[in-house]
Amino acid sequence: MLSALWVTPPAEASAGIPGRVALIGVPGLHWNDVDPQATPHLWALAGQSAVGSVSVKTVGTTTCPFDGWLTVSAGRRAAEGGPCGLPPEPQRQGEGAQVPGFATLTESDEAVHVGTLGAALHTAGRCTTAVGRGAALALADKSGKVDIYADSPEGLADWGKCPVIAVDVPQLITPYLVDGKVSKDAEVLTPEQRRAAVAAADAEVGKALAKLPADTEVLLAGLGDHGGVPHLRVAMWRGHTGYLGTSSTHRSDIVILPDIAPTMLTLAGVATPQTVVGVPWTASGGAPLLQAVEHLRLADLTGTTVRGLTGLFFTGYAILQVALYGGIFLLIVKRRRAAWAATVGLGLAAIPVSTYLVNLAPWPSGGVPGAALIGGVVAIDALILLVAVGGPWRRHPLAPPAIVGGITGAALLADLLSGTTMQFNSLMGYTAVVGGRYYGLANIPFALLATAVLMVTAIAADQLVRMGRRRIAIYLVSTLGVVAMLLAGWPGIGSDFGGVIAFVPGIAVTALLVAGKRVSVLRLGLFCVLGGLTVSAIAVVDYVTGPQTHLGRFVEQVLDGTFWPLIQRKIGAMLHTLLSPNLMPIVIAGLAFLIFAILRPRTASAGVLPEAFARAPMLRAGLIGALVSGVVGMLVNDSGSAVLAMALALAVPLTLYAGVRQASSGTGDVGGVVEV
Repeated sequence: MLSALWVTPPAEASAGIPGRVALIGVPGLHWNDVDPQATPHLWALAGQSAVGSVSVKTVGTTTCPFDGWLTVSAGRRAAEGGPCGLPPEPQRQGEGAQVPGFATLTESDEAVHVGTLGAALHTAGRCTTAVGRGAALALADKSGKVDIYADSPEGLADWGKCPVIAVDVPQLITPYLVDGKVSKDAEVLTPEQRRAAVAAADAEVGKALAKLPADTEVLLAGLGDHGGVPHLRVAMWRGHTGYLGTSSTHRSDIVILPDIAPTMLTLAGVATPQTVVGVPWTASGGAPLLQAVEHLRLADLTGTTVRGLTGLFFTGYAILQVALYGGIFLLIVKRRRAAWAATVGLGLAAIPVSTYLVNLAPWPSGGVPGAALIGGVVAIDALILLVAVGGPWRRHPLAPPAIVGGITGAALLADLLSGTTMQFNSLMGYTAVVGGRYYGLANIPFALLATAVLMVTAIAADQLVRMGRRRIAIYLVSTLGVVAMLLAGWPGIGSDFGGVIAFVPGIAVTALLVAGKRVSVLRLGLFCVLGGLTVSAIAVVDYVTGPQTHLGRFVEQVLDGTFWPLIQRKIGAMLHTLLSPNLMPIVIAGLAFLIFAILRPRTASAGVLPEAFARAPMLRAGLIGALVSGVVGMLVNDSGSAVLAMALALAVPLTLYAGVRQASSGTGDVGGVVEV
């Protein structure tokens, strides 16, 4: 919505004639700080530059400036692992310096590639100049050395001796330091104190700009967060126009920290090492400066608003889901009408897709964006529910669930084909502020897409089987499932590694059950292996042709043996989310209800689920296939229980609605249901 996206990544920027390049790092700087009066030097630089936002995500939730400089050095996400503080003070060696503890630092799995930028420059015969602690860390080679070092702009006599320069501007971070470490109470500065720190940083930037040779390519970036509040940070590239983007994010106005090293190397005319995962910046499009800055400020506001509401939103959604199962259970066992409760469940099933569709409206532009976002989700959800149960099709118990599932699947497929602008900055999607993903199909949307496709095609297959067209039903489930799976995993579209692994067994199980076949444990295991082989083939294609996405880059990491830290982070994240208090209640309640309803059908649901499966046998096939994808997805994705939780959150209410409405009809005809 707020960020243009490249469906096909642009060509890499041309470096022109290799020459001088300078990086000015200002950790903590975001676009709300940049102002014509308050920061004249930064504003003047922005007027001469292509501008964008830099997502500073490294390893943790927030990015310590130390880790930001390490990531520049490594050309990939890196972290020091200790309490957040400033980089160590370099030890002078002649006119150069040595970063103390550098060898120990690179022994960590999260920092093993630190020194890549400096080593590549030295190997190519380029000398390096660092001004400030962070700059020395960024340009140090594998031995921790930089050729020329000064602790401040005033201390550097010759700014033109080396073609590659880095300048650390720490003035926005130092007010947050307590005993040399960044305080977690980072937002306690008064507005006046913050403005004073910004003014000091602007003055320091002005000193550096005044002394750099005129032919220097200047990159400026906010290289970290201040304290505990993540934001999108400032990125500028002097001498270019438009917005700054990169094929790392597939977005025309957002870059990431690992992109800085290859950008500097390219501008210096030095080959980029294979271990670097970033790509050079690109400049494209454009707008007047005031308009561009306002756009970037609004992008940060959008991302931070979504991030701030996500926890509360999922907590509320989990409470509603658990209440739904409890409410339907009590109504059914007491032999009371549960049709209204089932309709409410249908509304809950429509909430996830509403969180994406709301991004078609300009909710961040309102005076209270959080309220506008939640209000928009509720309004769209009510509209979807009205469409599902308000037309003549409401007489068929399977039609309203098919409509909710169909809208969910169609919206997500359309989003994939149009650049995932609805998932981006959504409550059930992802944001650049968090920095886990910037394009493609995230784990929660994958769970919803797989569930929607399998449930809707199973409902359609049920009608085909009734008409004696079982083979067509099998083709329908298989074909639409495979198309959705390929879109989910294809590089530059969905780019979802784990989703393909989980989607394949779900499709296969559903198709087999529609065909009237049994699914053994051996077959299920083979389907999972097939999913792994499928995504591996897609990743190899991406690697051979690019790579353009993280799929191909993962193949690179496997080949060079550097993939294990990534696997460890993924496993750690998956295990962490398995115990998520926002998601596990949905998993526990949903699975408990299903298991109890199947094992004790008369006690748990007055037989509504068995009756639903008896009247619409293929509905059971879709539900089981969706659960298979959810369980496998939970085990192979770093979102863990979020995948299964969302599969249950969509599949179970759809199934319950069909069962309750069929039971309330009191007839054997699946179409003869009492109206709500």
